[in-house]
Amino acid sequence: MVMPYCDSHAMNAHLAEISRQIEPGRHAVLILDQAGWHTTKALDLPDNITLLPLPPRSPELNPVENLWQFMRDNYLSNRIFKNYDDIVDHCCEAWNKIADQPWRIMSIGLRDWAHRY
Repeated sequence: MVMPYCDSHAMNAHLAEISRQIEPGRHAVLILDQAGWHTTKALDLPDNITLLPLPPRSPELNPVENLWQFMRDNYLSNRIFKNYDDIVDHCCEAWNKIADQPWRIMSIGLRDWAHRY
C-alpha cells in the first residue's frame, strides 16, 4: 500500500502495524515529534502503545531527523526526479539501503549525552 500523505489515516495504519509487531504481554512507547498527524485526536491508539511526544521544535532530541538527513545527504541529494513515482522509488531505495545497515542506524541515532545519566 502506497500512502503519499502524512495524515491521520497513514499514522493509524503505522500504529496498527507497530502494534501487530509487539509481542503479547509487552508494551511499546513510541517517541515522536509533534507533527499534526502524531497528535490528532483522530488517532486510534492501540492498547499496547503509548505515545511520548518530544517538546516542540527540538529536532536535536529526535534521532529520526538525523537519519532522514543522512538519507538526503547520501542517497537523495543532487538529483532531478522525473515525476512523483521516481521520487517514491528513490526514497524506497534509500530506505532499503539504510535498513540493511542497522549498525549505521544505531550510530546515527546515538546521543552521547543520553548515556551520561
